[in-house]
Amino acid sequence: MAASPGQFPDLYMLGIFGLGALLMRGAGCTINDMWDKDFDKSVERTKVRPIAAGEITRFQALVFLGCQLSAALAILLSFNWYSVALGASSMFLVVSYPLMKRITYWPQAVLGLTFNWGAMLGWSAVQGSCDWSVVLPLYLAGVSWTLVYDTIYGHQDKKDDMILGLKSTSIYMGERTKPWLTGFGVAMICGLVTAGLNADQTLPYYLAVSLVAAQLGSQIWTVDINNPEDCWNKFRSNKRLGLIILAGIVTGTLAKTAHKPDSEEHIDNMSK
Repeated sequence: MAASPGQFPDLYMLGIFGLGALLMRGAGCTINDMWDKDFDKSVERTKVRPIAAGEITRFQALVFLGCQLSAALAILLSFNWYSVALGASSMFLVVSYPLMKRITYWPQAVLGLTFNWGAMLGWSAVQGSCDWSVVLPLYLAGVSWTLVYDTIYGHQDKKDDMILGLKSTSIYMGERTKPWLTGFGVAMICGLVTAGLNADQTLPYYLAVSLVAAQLGSQIWTVDINNPEDCWNKFRSNKRLGLIILAGIVTGTLAKTAHKPDSEEHIDNMSK
C-alpha cells in the first residue's frame, strides 16, 4: 500500500517482511505452546504439539524462542528508528496474548491487535513514518478479520476449553456467532474501503475488496460451528482471502499514475 504510484512493491522489503512475519508468528506460537503445555495435553487437537507431547523440553523451546527473537530483532534493526521503536512496542502483545484466554472471553481481539501490527510497521519501514489515515483503518480491518477467522477456528475446541475453564469469543458468542461475525466482517470491509480511499487506491483494489466481501460472507453464513472439520476448512479458506487482498493492493497501486506537483504541471502546460 505504501509503494510509489504505478510501481511494484519493493521486493527486498517484501522478502524481509515475509521472513520477519514468519519469525514473529513462530515466536508467538512457541510462547503459546510454552504457556499452554498443561492445557494442550488435555485437548484432543493439541495434545500432539511437541512440548505437550514431551518431544522437546521447555528449556529447549526457550532456546529456540531466543533464536527466533534474535533473528527477528536483526531484521527490525535494519529499518529506520521510527520503525524499530514501533516494532519493539509490539512485544508486550506477543508475550501476553497466550495468557488472555485465562482472563477474558476476547483473546481473539488481542490476537488481532498482535497479528496485524505489520499494517503500521510496513508503512513506516517504507515511508519513514505512519500515515494514520491509511494504516489505522487498515489495521482495524485486520483486527476485525482476525476476530472472524479465529472465532471460527476456536469453535473446534470449545467443548474442551469449557471443561478446562478457558475463555474465547467462540464460547462467548455461542449460537449468536454468525450475527457477531457479520458485524466484524462489515467492519473489515469498511476499514479496507477507508484505507483505500485515503491511499488513493484504484478500481482493481475495490474489485478485490468486493471479492473479499463475498468470500467473507460465504464462510460466515455457511460455516457449521458445531462441525470441527468444517470450521477448519473455513478457517483455512482465509489464505485465499489474504491473497485476494494482496493482489488487489498490488494491482490497484500499479494502476495509479504518478502525479506531478502543480508547479511542474504548470511549467509543462506553459511549454506546450
